[in-house]
Amino acid sequence: MKDVVILGSTGSIGTQALDLVRANPDRFRVVGLTAGGSNPELFARQVAEFAPRFHGLGEEASVEAAQQACDVVLNGITGAVGLRPTLAALDAGTTLALANKESLVMGGPLVLERARPGQIVPVDSEHSALAQCLRAGTPEEVRRLVLTASGGPFRGRTRAELADVTPEQAAAHPTWDMGPVITINSATLVNKGLEVIEAHLLFGIPFDRIEVVVHPTSVVHSMVEFVDGSTLVQASPPTMLIPIALGLSWPDRVPDAAPAVDWTRAETWEFLPLDDDAFPAVALARTAGERGRTAPAVYNAANEVAVDAFRTGRLPFTGIVDVVRDVLAAHDVPSEGQLSLDDVLAADAWAREAATQLIEPRTAPRP
Repeated sequence: MKDVVILGSTGSIGTQALDLVRANPDRFRVVGLTAGGSNPELFARQVAEFAPRFHGLGEEASVEAAQQACDVVLNGITGAVGLRPTLAALDAGTTLALANKESLVMGGPLVLERARPGQIVPVDSEHSALAQCLRAGTPEEVRRLVLTASGGPFRGRTRAELADVTPEQAAAHPTWDMGPVITINSATLVNKGLEVIEAHLLFGIPFDRIEVVVHPTSVVHSMVEFVDGSTLVQASPPTMLIPIALGLSWPDRVPDAAPAVDWTRAETWEFLPLDDDAFPAVALARTAGERGRTAPAVYNAANEVAVDAFRTGRLPFTGIVDVVRDVLAAHDVPSEGQLSLDDVLAADAWAREAATQLIEPRTAPRP
């Protein structure tokens, strides 16, 4: 029996994690629940059902919950607000099942230096796939990591054809059922850019040995190519239940966490090159990752502001990555001294203000 704290319990990751707990009452016990507060009715029902010893709404509640005595903290929060809970869980010495990629991307070395070996278990489907494939060889035997991307709802469109995309169209992902922000991030491929940085940080592989290919059906979640020419893939129908289950039980598997591929049916696995001209977010993320230190935090913060502006009709779809590019170009990355939490939070705040200033002239009424 593992005692589990779930941060972001009313979101997509959190609700699926609770489904797994319901299906496996002999394996998992919920001892902490937190949420952002956007769905208080659902949260109240979750608290009544699971009766955790700690529960609360908001960032401070998540920080406190992450410090509770337990076996696993699942960070299913969306966005930069997940950083402090991530650090709290690591400082408490608890296994961190990390779905909140933003906290690792923006914190970078600040997060890694607090984590003991194996303490962070990735819950992103791509990084869970990589972790599973990497068990087949030593680090010296790995040639490259290959992240798969569905291509989102606008795969095959040119940049010009993306100019008039609406928030409703961007929210209609062809293969995944996710929260609104991550769905738009998938449409711009910013999410894949964040995942490239995340893969570099989690597995210590240089950026020039991390590739992205488009795989529209999202059955192959990622691949590891080894030095002998072998490539191992992790495949399953598109569901987050398997990586969440592995995050909660790592290194053990949870039987029947989700249905497997049906090998009695004909199926085609297609892989296509990424169109960096139409979707420059991945190349931009590589630039941010290679600059390091506070640059990834700036990439993430500017994107969060730009996505909000797009969702509220203040910025066109193609303007999202344009804003991220311009804010990142204006950022002066500090080159000396040990990176601190204050440095990261200051960069995050600066990027949000810079993005806001860039967006306002675009939405100002014409005289």
